[in-house]
Amino acid sequence: MLIIRQSNSLIIVEIGLMSAAIPIPSPAAVELPNLDEQQAELAATVTRLAPQEGIHPSAIPGLTVIRSNSPSMPTPSVYEPSLCVVVQGRKRCVLGEDVYYYDALNYLAVSVTLPAIGHVLEATPEKPYLCLRLELDARIIGELLLQAGRSAGPPSTDRGLYVARTSPQLLDAVLRLTRLLEEPSDAAILAPLVLREIHYRVLTGELGHRLRELCVVDSQVNRVARAIDLLRKRFAESLRIEDLAAVSHMSESSLHHRFKAVTAMSPMQFQKHLRLHEARRLMLTEGLEAAAAAHRVGYESPSQFSREYRRLFGAPPRREIETVRGGLQPA
Repeated sequence: MLIIRQSNSLIIVEIGLMSAAIPIPSPAAVELPNLDEQQAELAATVTRLAPQEGIHPSAIPGLTVIRSNSPSMPTPSVYEPSLCVVVQGRKRCVLGEDVYYYDALNYLAVSVTLPAIGHVLEATPEKPYLCLRLELDARIIGELLLQAGRSAGPPSTDRGLYVARTSPQLLDAVLRLTRLLEEPSDAAILAPLVLREIHYRVLTGELGHRLRELCVVDSQVNRVARAIDLLRKRFAESLRIEDLAAVSHMSESSLHHRFKAVTAMSPMQFQKHLRLHEARRLMLTEGLEAAAAAHRVGYESPSQFSREYRRLFGAPPRREIETVRGGLQPA
C-alpha cells in the first residue's frame, strides 16, 4: 500500500506492506543469453564490419576487427596485451614450446607483450575466420581491482598468455560493444561502459588471477612487465641483465627464472625477437635494405642478422620480404 501525504513543504511517501506477497525471481531463475544466438548475431555483424580480408581498425579505440578467408602459414608476430575473441573459425598460437588453441568457445588473453607465432587453422571464403581484438587497459584493470577489493591471489607461475572459456556474460558484452560500431551516435557514451564491463568479466573469469597480478605492484608478473617495458624501449641497445634486474627490483637469477616463466624465453632471446620484428617492419613499410635495417635495430654483423632472421621467419630477409610483398605466405 502506498500513501502520499504533505507535511509543510515536504512530500512524504509511506509504503505499507500488503498481505499478498509479490514473488521475486531467484538468481537461478534468471535466463542467461543463448550462446548460439549470440554467436550467430556476432558473426553476422562482424562480417558486415569486415567485408574484406585483413585487419580493420574500428571507430572504438582499441578494438580491431580481423578477417581471413583461408588458413594461414605460421606467422611470427608481437602480441600486445589484449583480448582476442574469435567469432568464427579457429586459430593456434605458439609460445616457446606451449601451444594454445582458441575459437568461438574459448578466448585468448595476453597480459604482457610477447613474441609468438600465430596460425589460422579454420577459414573459408564462405565461413571466414573472424576475430575481435581488444587492447587491455591497465588503468581500467587497476580501477576495477580497487573498486571490487579483489586481491591478486596466489603468486602466478603461468605464462603471460592463456586461453579461457568464453562465458555467455562475456560474449553478451562483446556483442553489445560490436553493435555500437553500427550505432556511432551511441558509441561515444556507451562504449567506455561496455569496455569496462568486458575487463570486469575477464578479471572475474576462470583465469582472471593471471591478469589481476599484472596490476598489483611488486607482484612477480608486474616486475617482469617492467623488464619487458625497458626491453621494448631500448631493444636496439646493448642492455645487460643487471639493467633489467635493477628496474624490476629482482636479483639476476630470479629475474631470469621469472622472465622465462612468463614469456617462455630468456630476456636476451626476447630482445632478439623484438629486434628482428622491428627490422622486418622497417623493410616492409619503409623500404630499408636488410643491412640498414639490421644496423638500425642494433645488429653489428649482417651475417648474424641474416642467420637469425631466417631462423625466425623461415627465409633470408630479402626473399622473405619479396614473398610477403608479392601477397604470398612465407615458405
